[in-house]
Amino acid sequence: MRIVVQRVTSGEVIVKDQTVGQIEQGLVLLVGISHEDTTADVKSLAEKIPNLRIFEDREGKMNLSLIDIGGAILSVSQFTLHGDCRKGRRPNFMSAAKPEKAQELYEEFNSRLRDKGIQVETGKFGALMDVRIHNNGPVTLILDTVEMKK
Repeated sequence: MRIVVQRVTSGEVIVKDQTVGQIEQGLVLLVGISHEDTTADVKSLAEKIPNLRIFEDREGKMNLSLIDIGGAILSVSQFTLHGDCRKGRRPNFMSAAKPEKAQELYEEFNSRLRDKGIQVETGKFGALMDVRIHNNGPVTLILDTVEMKK
């Protein structure tokens, strides 16, 4: 799994002129799932992300987690995170999971986050989405389970 984590003051997903997911302070997660990803990857990132200390405390230091501040998550499925641009001019998406597997793992990921008592809003899987992100900081991190296993 490859997830772009963005600390935000707000985020929103619009599909066909309708808001389908919206949060205030928290994290927008752009979630890419590869054909090699498993439930173990889902579990690992669902545990790590809410506990990342990337929110500022009273002294302006990044010491607080999403759980500490009571923030929300806007989770957006994004297969293009697995686009390979090494050759040619058109990205190759062969490492991205097939939609059925990707949706299953994506929903499991969101469910695990909700089980922790976190408000989780989502986009619409497989849809063309307008994602509005008000990045705070800006703070943007990339988590990749392949890299985490090294």
